[in-house]
Amino acid sequence: MTLAGIDLAILAIYAVFIFGLAQWVSRGKAGEQKTSTDYFMASKSLPWWAIGASLIAANISAEQIIGMSGSGYVIGLGIASYEWMAALTLLIVGKFFLPIFLRNDIVTMPQFLQQRYGPTIRNVMAVFWLLLYVFVNVTSILWLGAIAVHTVTGFNQDYAIVAIGVFALAYQLWGGLKAVALTDIVQVALLVCGGLIIGFIALSTIGGAGGALAGFHTLLTEFPDKFDMILSKDSPHYQELPGIAVLLGGLWVMNISYWGFNQYIIQRALAAKSLPEAQKGIAFAAYLKLLMPVIVVLPGMAALILAPNLSAPDQAYPTMMNLLPVGLKGLVFAALIAAIIASLASKVNSISTIFTLDLYAKIKKDTPEHQLVTVGRIAAVVAVIIGILTARPLLGGFDQAFQFIQEFTGFFTPGIVVIFMLGLFWKRASEAGALTAAIGSVVLSAIFWWLQETGQFIFPFMNRVGVVFVVSLIAAVIVSLLVPAKPDAMKIKLDNISYKTSLGFNLAAVGVVAFLILVYSIWW
Repeated sequence: MTLAGIDLAILAIYAVFIFGLAQWVSRGKAGEQKTSTDYFMASKSLPWWAIGASLIAANISAEQIIGMSGSGYVIGLGIASYEWMAALTLLIVGKFFLPIFLRNDIVTMPQFLQQRYGPTIRNVMAVFWLLLYVFVNVTSILWLGAIAVHTVTGFNQDYAIVAIGVFALAYQLWGGLKAVALTDIVQVALLVCGGLIIGFIALSTIGGAGGALAGFHTLLTEFPDKFDMILSKDSPHYQELPGIAVLLGGLWVMNISYWGFNQYIIQRALAAKSLPEAQKGIAFAAYLKLLMPVIVVLPGMAALILAPNLSAPDQAYPTMMNLLPVGLKGLVFAALIAAIIASLASKVNSISTIFTLDLYAKIKKDTPEHQLVTVGRIAAVVAVIIGILTARPLLGGFDQAFQFIQEFTGFFTPGIVVIFMLGLFWKRASEAGALTAAIGSVVLSAIFWWLQETGQFIFPFMNRVGVVFVVSLIAAVIVSLLVPAKPDAMKIKLDNISYKTSLGFNLAAVGVVAFLILVYSIWW
């Protein structure tokens, strides 16, 4: 695939515009120095539209666009469960988690753990998240993003890694979270427009004179099995989407961990003007998630007809981009780059937040505010440099890098959900119980993984996550009863929390539930 001059011009205009916009929205008053709240939490003034857009921009990157489109080509619409169930998860986070976080002025997830349990688990989890974000998340976005750029344009992959890292760092380095969040509405608008354009043109090509609706009907008629949302045990893809467990099992654990307790996701909601504003942003993000399968899954399914002999599923999206005329191709490619840049910038910002506020500020307790901002910027630079240098060595040897990442994070996800859920809703949970859940999750997941790798026990990844969660939860409860928390350990206010939400939020929730009932009823 090649880009014409006008396509490259559109890409250049996007880069200049988004960089300039980031600097403009993050400007301050003349002579006024940024505080840590300004830099890391956008002065706690984010409006709902910025929160919602930024949640999606942080979430969607090259691996989702390219990978889920490839999964649509191989598995079909069932892969959309990851997106559609996430919409419901977001509403749960907005109604039940955010009231507690915002009432207690939580800025980072490790901070919550210290106030709820004690300093040991805060330090352990802060270091864990830093290592995870730098060596898994940043490297994966750089590596898979560079693969996407190389696949589409032929641009040298190593140069692409450097270019992506430097640009994502540069445009958010001065303004911090405000630069990221207030520009993400543009990034998401570009992503949505680009995805809708490619899906519409692909279906219109299939439908001919009948247009996109005729193309969708043709796809549904020729590949009805690709529209199964709940796969049966005889499906060759049951291991990836194990039937009813998609709705009732481990996917809930993964979604709650990701959307509720993940710093680079939840940080946007924690920086809201108010709880109602955060909840409106959450509802906006939920509806964007309902739209995502149209943008990232449908093009891959259209490739079943338009490109039936692909050598690799991940070629589906770039191949569909070839259908676009000059100009539109540049716009859609800019949307792909926007997804990569926005997601990477979000990770880098959260790395600097955790390092500065959870580690550095605790060691250097009297550090001036402006110096904390400087430390945060230095941490961001170091994180990107490490990511650039280690992306190829860490991920270059894996044919399925995204699957490796899912496996790795799946070792820790059940324990994280246990720690936070007990911390939020059970006053007797102790630090000993929380540490038991964290360690037990890793050990038990490793045992299941070893049994699977040696062929002794075949267990779908999603089911494994669910079983490990239940066992870790039981262990944490037992240990918390045997080793109770110290009387002064609990510093989180859990009393008199109101879970009442506005009429608008409630109507939005009804709409999401109605949509899910409809699509699962039609394509069960």
